[in-house]
Parts: sequence; C-alpha cells; structure tokens
Amino acid sequence: VEVLKVIEKVANTNSTVLIQGESGTGKELVARALHQNSPRAHKEMIVVNCAAIPDTLLESELFGHERGAYTGAISKHTGRFELANEGTLLLDEISEISSNIQAKLLRVLEEEEIERVGGEKTIKIDVRIVATTNRNLMNEIQKGTFREDLFYRLNVVPIYLPPLRERREDIPLLVDYYLRKYSLENNAVVKSIDKEAVDYLCQYNWPGNIRELKNIIQRAVVMGSQEVLQLEQFNC
Repeated sequence: VEVLKVIEKVANTNSTVLIQGESGTGKELVARALHQNSPRAHKEMIVVNCAAIPDTLLESELFGHERGAYTGAISKHTGRFELANEGTLLLDEISEISSNIQAKLLRVLEEEEIERVGGEKTIKIDVRIVATTNRNLMNEIQKGTFREDLFYRLNVVPIYLPPLRERREDIPLLVDYYLRKYSLENNAVVKSIDKEAVDYLCQYNWPGNIRELKNIIQRAVVMGSQEVLQLEQFNC
C-alpha cells in the first residue's frame, strides 16, 4: 500500500527514482508502473540490465558509438539513452557498474546530455531515470565500490520493496491474482485455491520472493486437474 502511494505521488514527476529490494521482490514491476502512470507513457521504457552487459560494452550500450570508434565499430550505434529520449530508462542492478561508468553516468545525470563513444559533439537528452538494485548501496559506498555522489543523484525518490516474508498479508492477494492470470492464459480447469493451501503458502518463507510465488502458482495451475487447488499440490 505504501509503495502504491509513492508511485501515485511521483509517477507524474520527472524525479529520478531508486528502487531497492531483494531479488524477486518486483522492482521492475514498480518501474513499469511508474512509467505507465507518467506523462512519458506514450514513449518506450528502455531497460538496461547492468549486470548482464560486460563493462567493455556497457558504455557503448548506454551512450552509443560513432562508426570507427573502435575496432569492429563498422556503423554508428544508437545508445539506450537516446532510444529512451522523452521516455524512461531503467538501469537494472545499478550496483554492478564499474567506477569508470559510474563517473560517466553521473555526468550525464548532472548535464542531461551524452556523448557517443568516439563522438565529438554532445547530444541533449530528456530521460527519466529509474534505477534498481538488490544490494545495500550504503554498504557498497563504505566498501568503495559505489560512488557516494552518484548514490545521492539517484536517490531522489527512494522506494524500498520489503521481501515477501515481511509482508505476508499480501500473499493471499498475490496468490489470487496469479491464479486468475495463469488460469486465463492457459485455459486451465483450475478456478480457485483451498484455504488450507493459502494458509500454507502464507507460512512459507519465500526466499525467491514474488518471482518464486509466481512460478509455484503457475506450475500448480498448469498441472492441476481439478477446479480447486489443494494443499498436496504445493511442496515449497
């Protein structure tokens, strides 16, 4: 409920948002809700998984490069910042980027302009930044792996998503939502879930958070042969 209130308040602004929480807590879902409820919703939300792109390629992915900028750059490449112009750029797992990219990202956030790798001119951009991380960035700052100035530039509107084990009251609603969703998508016979099964799911610790819950409900729905899911169909 608190998260929904924050989304409602800040979606209409251009403020940079930092979403922190364990893996699987729904950080990208919140980012998409921010984008879809903003004046930028008519444009795309571009997602960059910072953990999945090698540091040597990340600069080019973010800022683009000119033809001949380096060996193998046979044509101009438009970066994610330019693709997200007038829209939203989601920097997923921001804690994984190197200090070199952190410094360049800080400059972009401050100047609102980019320079392609191998380029000589600056390009003005209008992009709303949403960053996510499953790490405690204050700890990363103390370890010297994350820039303090970049943290404060990103942390304009902080959103913390608690793990599912700390918000068990949400579990029945999530179970119901995903049960309906996957029943509809798979044209399944399953229509509801037994109270005993819901109670069991509410007691489970959910180390994989919402992602794990989604998978378990999807599997139960797809494998189910009766209208009501029973306790024995769950072995979390």
